[in-house]
Formats: sequence, C-alpha cells, structure tokens
Amino acid sequence: MLDAYGIGANDVANSFSTSVASKSLTLAQACCIAIFTEFFGALLLGSGTSETIRGKIISLENFAGQPELLMLAMVCAVVGSSLWVIFATRNGWPVSTTHSIVGAIIGVGISAFGVDSVDWSYNGVAKIVTSWFISPVAAGIIASIIYLVTKFLVLAKPNSFERGLRAIPFYFGMTIFICLIYLFYKAPGFKELTEDSVGLVWGLTSGITLLVMAFCWFFIAPWFRRTIRGNENLRWYHVFVTPMISTRPAKPEAALELNEDGSKKLEDHELAEEELAPTGPFGKLKKLVLNGIRKDVVSCKGERLKKIHDAADRYDDDTEYMYSFIQIITASMASFAHGSNDVANAVGPLSTIYYVWSTATVDVSGKTAVPLWILAMGGVFIDIGLLTYGYNIMRTLGNKITYHSPSRGFSMELGSCLTVLTASQIGLPVSTTHCITGATAAVGLCNGSAKTINWRMIAWCFFSWILTLPCAGLVAGLLFSFAAYAPKLILTPV
Repeated sequence: MLDAYGIGANDVANSFSTSVASKSLTLAQACCIAIFTEFFGALLLGSGTSETIRGKIISLENFAGQPELLMLAMVCAVVGSSLWVIFATRNGWPVSTTHSIVGAIIGVGISAFGVDSVDWSYNGVAKIVTSWFISPVAAGIIASIIYLVTKFLVLAKPNSFERGLRAIPFYFGMTIFICLIYLFYKAPGFKELTEDSVGLVWGLTSGITLLVMAFCWFFIAPWFRRTIRGNENLRWYHVFVTPMISTRPAKPEAALELNEDGSKKLEDHELAEEELAPTGPFGKLKKLVLNGIRKDVVSCKGERLKKIHDAADRYDDDTEYMYSFIQIITASMASFAHGSNDVANAVGPLSTIYYVWSTATVDVSGKTAVPLWILAMGGVFIDIGLLTYGYNIMRTLGNKITYHSPSRGFSMELGSCLTVLTASQIGLPVSTTHCITGATAAVGLCNGSAKTINWRMIAWCFFSWILTLPCAGLVAGLLFSFAAYAPKLILTPV
C-alpha cells in the first residue's frame, strides 16, 4: 500500500504536472481525471503477467529451496523502495519508481547471495545507468522539435489564431494516434493483439485518427472560433452540434471580468472560503481530506524563479488556449497507460509474496499472475497518494523548472510519450520520469536562452536519479540482513 501510495505521489505528476503548470487544468481537476485514468488503467490493463523481478536483476533459482526467504526478500524490497520514494517526494525530487524497486531488489540480492548474484551487465544494472542519460536527451530532442514546429509555423505568426485553427485537426489526430499506439504496445492487455495482428492494430488506429481529425475540422475548430474570437456563450457540450447552432449572445460580462483577473479573484475566493470554513470536527476533517488538492502548485514564488519565467517568450492567449484541450487529452491517455504499467512496481512484489504463501513454491520464471484484488488495491492507493501528496512533484516538474504554457506543455507530454513508445520498440531503456524532465528542460531552452531554465532544480533531479539505486538498495539490504541473519536463541528443555 505504501509503495503504491508513493507511486501516486511521485509518478502521476509525469502525466499531469505540465497541464497544471500551464493552467490547462487546476490541481483539483487533474486529480479528478487521474483518479479514474490511473485506477482503471491499473485494474483493466494491468491484469496480465507482472514481472516481479524487473529485467531478471537477480536469479530466483537461488530461492527455490527456501521460498519463505523470497517472501522476506520481497517485503524488505517493498519497504526500501517505498521509503525512498516517499522521502524523494517529500523533497520534491521526481524519481523513477521502477528504478527504486529494482534498486531495492538488488540490495536484498546482494544481502542474501552476494555481489555475484546480481546481473551487472547491460541486460541488468548497466541498462538502468544508461537510461539516466538516454531518456532525458531523447525526450528533449523530440519535444523540442514538436514545439519549434509549432512555434515557427503557428505561434510566432501574426495570424496565429487562424493558423492554429487549421493546425488543430492535425495536432488532435497526431495526439490520438500516438496515444493509441502507446496503449497498444505498452498496455499488457493489448500486447498479444499487437503481436498477432499488426495490420489490424495499425488499421484500427489510423481509422480512429482520421475520424478524430474530421470531427475536429467540422466541429471543434468552429467551436473554438465562435467561443474564443466570437465570444459566443457556448457550453462545452455544444461542440457536438456547433454547425447546427445559430449565433448565440455574448458571454456575460461578469464571466469576462473573472477571466481577466481570475488569479486575484480566485485568491479572494479561497481566502473567504477559508474564513467561513466550519470549525467543528466535520470542518477539520474536510480540511484534512482536501488539503492535498488545495495546494498552490502554479504560482511563481521568489525573485529568482520570477526572472526565469520573465525570460520566456509569450504568445497570443487565444491561440495558447486552444492547445489546452489537446494537452488534457495527452495527459489523460498517458495517465491511463501509466496506471496499467507502473502499478506492477508496487503489486509485483506483493503478488510474489501471495504466490509463495498460497503454493509454498517459487515461480522461477520471474512472472506471476496478479490477482484482481491486488491490482484494485494498487490502483486505489495510487489515487490516494496523488490526492494527498502529489502536489510536491507537481510543483517541481511544473513552474519550478521553466515557464509553462499550453503549447509548451502539449509538446512536453507528446514528446515524452513518443519517446517511451519508440524506445520500447527498439530496445532502448527509458523512464517516464526521466523523459518528462528532459522534455521540460529542452522545451524551456527553445526560448533561445539558458536563463529560462532553473539549472539548480535540474541538478537536484539528476542527483536524485543517481541516489535511487543505492539508497533503496541499502535500506532493503540492511533490513533483510537484520531479519535473515539475526542471532536466534534455541531453547531446549532441561
């Protein structure tokens, strides 16, 4: 439960931090979406076999004669992994939860059978070290290409809004295409279909993409033109019937005033709500439950961060607003895929423990079927971790690294997703945490100045990646040694 909680608090920010930082979503809205995407991703698509020993870091044959020792090793590994992830989250460090559990397993492996029991080759530990450098660089290059194309063909042009309207169908189609391919190739429930029917998968994905592009051209683009430039009072659900609706009256003046000075009025509203909050047991409970989604993760505090944000280029607000919708879709799909894959980091060791407890044997294949109730538990605690503690990493991956806008956030998320998909197909080791961090820094550099990046925070992030393996491994290994090799007193009758 604690390991799944740490994944929710640390890893879910990979999907939604840029959306929140660019103000496409509020923290509360991102949490509401992630609750469903993470849980159902874990429950529906995480039900395949889960590699409990990632990349076969240690050999399970060593535990074959003493399965109870494997149960102890997995307990210690989960303790070491969860403590490190929670500690990193407390300090605002985005770390890889996959690398954390692998580091913990390395620790118990060395503690149980020595250094030689660990696979230090490229198929094992060396691959993880390589990913520290490959992931952020590859994602940064792809994300910067996407953003630069958007910048010079749309944002920087005098008629950027009209150009954006023509580009929206293409961007929506590209986003849906990449997200669907990502799900087909990464989600365990679709792997067999992808391997057996490659043509069907690509044909289905292409067909859905074309339908989405057509819908954008005939419905979404006109809705944008009428609501943003025409200032018509259209609701979100009118997008499905936009061509059939006659001209609507302008939006109420009060709503316009709120939009123009939204941040100031929001602060006043929160202050008033705080002052009028109930002081009894219910009020205190409500404040405790909602504390994690009421945190300010967007404001740029401090003179140094303000200078970093001020150095970034700004573009037409109406054009940027259109990218918010694409960004929300990208973040939601990435979150769904994340839940289906990374839940195994928490429930994998537990499924091994449950298997040994149920059968009194060791599955030397390194793969164990995960019961549905374990997947559901993992999904629930991922959600709880996000709701109560996810704001820490949201701040770090958001405006603490560089200035965010919807077009920038969209490029970061899409570049990160595309990197994970491409690298997984050609066998390169990547981490979603490392990818989004590299994409964030690279898009920030596209402003044309190194002053737009908080290099101190980048250094702290990289330092935390290096610490993940040894720290999680040290805690898990020491705990295993204490439990397995402690002196025991054998009492004999007199």
